[in-house]
Amino acid sequence: MSPRSRLSHTALQDLLAVAAIATAVALPVVLLSVGGGVSSHERSALESSGFEITVSAPGTHGVGNSHALTREIDGVPNVAAASPALSSAVDLFGPTGVREPALAEGVLPGPFLATLSPSERSAFPSPLPLGDPDDSVHFANGTYEGPATNDILLAGPTASALGVGIGGTIGVADDANATSATPYTVTGEFGTPSGVLGPIAGFAVIVPLSDLQVLTGEARANGTTGALLDASDTVEVSLSGTASTNPSDVQEAANAIQALVPYYGVTTLSDQVVELDQANAVLTGFYLALSATAIVIGLLFLTLVLLRRVEAERRSIGIRRAIGLPRWSIVTGLVGRAAAIATSGVVAGVAGGWIAILVLRTFGSGEVPVIAGLAVFDPRTLGELGVGTVLLCLLASAAAARAALRLPLAEALR
Repeated sequence: MSPRSRLSHTALQDLLAVAAIATAVALPVVLLSVGGGVSSHERSALESSGFEITVSAPGTHGVGNSHALTREIDGVPNVAAASPALSSAVDLFGPTGVREPALAEGVLPGPFLATLSPSERSAFPSPLPLGDPDDSVHFANGTYEGPATNDILLAGPTASALGVGIGGTIGVADDANATSATPYTVTGEFGTPSGVLGPIAGFAVIVPLSDLQVLTGEARANGTTGALLDASDTVEVSLSGTASTNPSDVQEAANAIQALVPYYGVTTLSDQVVELDQANAVLTGFYLALSATAIVIGLLFLTLVLLRRVEAERRSIGIRRAIGLPRWSIVTGLVGRAAAIATSGVVAGVAGGWIAILVLRTFGSGEVPVIAGLAVFDPRTLGELGVGTVLLCLLASAAAARAALRLPLAEALR
């Protein structure tokens, strides 16, 4: 084999090793950047929410006596608003007989807006055109015998699908039977603020809490004659003034609310942020474990390339050993080559990961561009990934160094 052919073959081996390391690095770059970006977005959304404390209970619609509980929470120092919410699937029937399934949210019209983030709040008319602000007239101290407003707000896409506008009438039922639907007057529409996966609440409606409770059987057991349920899913609590940004004030309010509902879960926004960070740490470990196979394959390929290099240069290595050159000079050459290949692979892998995300962001379909657009290339994370990969590659060169130092001189010089 001519020197030129040997050089070309050597260069090809190095190039393939660089490609193997680059492929191994590109996968965790994509996973960590996109996963970290989504987590960061969710963390930011939590921190900019309009509420600081959430009351929840196990099971479906587990918070009971919601109206009375809301009044009690309103009496806690520094509480600005307490907003219970009941979510339930319903069927909507338009004037022309069109049926659309939707998610109904039952709320107290007054405090509802106070517990939304600024971006969500801007999507709703203010005040909410749902009649009685505290929903006390229809609730009627738990009898539900007061006059119902039967007003409803529709999300823009829902209004378009039903072919109805403000002032129109639609039927609302908790099943697909149009004959059991209750007539509701459309008193307003709201927008659909963007979330991680694009617009949220595209097919949703907002109604007074007591109206939805009666409709779905969550007002009283056996309709309106049994034991009082007054159920909701959560109660979101916003604090007033500087208390909303003071961790000690938030915790003090949470403790006071917990004393009111010792058997319910009371979590603060900081608790949710910690839980999100913990979940992100678990996902990061999963991403790295998922990428481990590609990294191991890249390291094995690099080891084989270096061993092949030792075999190809056995005579040169034998001569250097025979004339008394120190062992570290031979090892240094192999380690330097491994470092050069690894560094090149890491740089190519980071660039490849960035290009892959850019392609997904530009040409992806569905929600892929939105998710890819949240990717965050954290220099510290990418630096740790790169340094760790290079160190592993240097360890892989130990096998080649050992092989070079164990070559029998007589055989190597033949």
